This record gives sequence, C-alpha cells and structure tokens, in this order.
Amino acid sequence: MSEQHKWYVVRVVSGQEKKVKSYLENEITRQNLDEYIPQVLIPSEKVYEMRNGKKRVRERNFFPGYVLVSADLSHGEAHHTVTSIPGVIGFLGNGSNTSKTPVPLRQSEINRILGKVDEVDEMEEKLDTPYIVGETVKVMDGPFSGFTGTVEEVFEERKKLNVMVKIFGRNTPVELNYMQVEKQD
Repeated sequence: MSEQHKWYVVRVVSGQEKKVKSYLENEITRQNLDEYIPQVLIPSEKVYEMRNGKKRVRERNFFPGYVLVSADLSHGEAHHTVTSIPGVIGFLGNGSNTSKTPVPLRQSEINRILGKVDEVDEMEEKLDTPYIVGETVKVMDGPFSGFTGTVEEVFEERKKLNVMVKIFGRNTPVELNYMQVEKQD
C-alpha cells in the first residue's frame, strides 16, 4: 500500500454492506482503478447460535451501515466512483469540515479494527446468544437430552452452564456446554 492510500469510512444503507462492496469491487475493476482503491472491507465476525437444536453460523458486522475503503482520493475518479455506487450515503468525517475532502482514519484506529478482524479469524466462533441465570433451557444433547431445566450458573469463559434438571422428581445440577442446550421460548 503506497503512502497515498489511506483508510476511509463510507456510510452505506444498513443491511446493504455486502451489496455495496460487491458493486464497488465490480466498478473498480471495470474502470481499472485497482491502484487507487486496492481494498474494500466489511469488518465482521462469525457467530453461531442454536436454533431448533441446530448450530447456525452467521456473520455479524462490527459496524452495521459502514464499509471501510483503502483509497488514494487524490485521483478524482476514485472519490466519484465510491460515492456514485447505489446504497452509498457518503464518506464519514466531513461533517464540520467545509471542504468536501473526507477525513481518513488514524493509523491507530485502522490497526485496532484490522487487528480485531484478524483476531476473529484466528478465534473460534463465539456464541451470539449468551445465557442468563434463571432462564429455562432445553437439553438437546447428551444423557439428559429432552429434559428442561433452569440455568443456575453461567461460565462465560468456559462456555458452560450449571443447569438444574428435574430427574425422577428431584432437582439435579448438571454441567453442560452451550452447544448442548437451547433456549426455551
């Protein structure tokens, strides 16, 4: 990345980040602007949740409604290309600035964001639906499959729960991991 390339935040219509990224990448390629806009990024993480006893993985954006663009905006066509994409509201950071030049992210900010993205890539997926003490859960896996119980303790760092399950008329504490239970509605 050359000295001219800086990271900018582009405001987009929330929920259309992937579509905007796709349009933008196609337009960059079509207009041969790869050297001026080398990278378009949506900071996201993979999270999983239990639905109907099945593990579902989905991507969740860190910053809904925003896309990061590495660009050299001294080339006028690069600025115009980014702002003319359907779904793009505009660059972030030129609110009080009277000129129309967007304000780039500081290097410390971009390091933090990119570091978080890399950290998530290395990290195991994390659960999107943490459990609360007193909540009713249904055991989906293991020897107590089919039983319902109440969450007594949550061990976030170990991804485990202490659940009070009624077995043969008596309350019995059982330690289960997040993947073995499902929230009851």
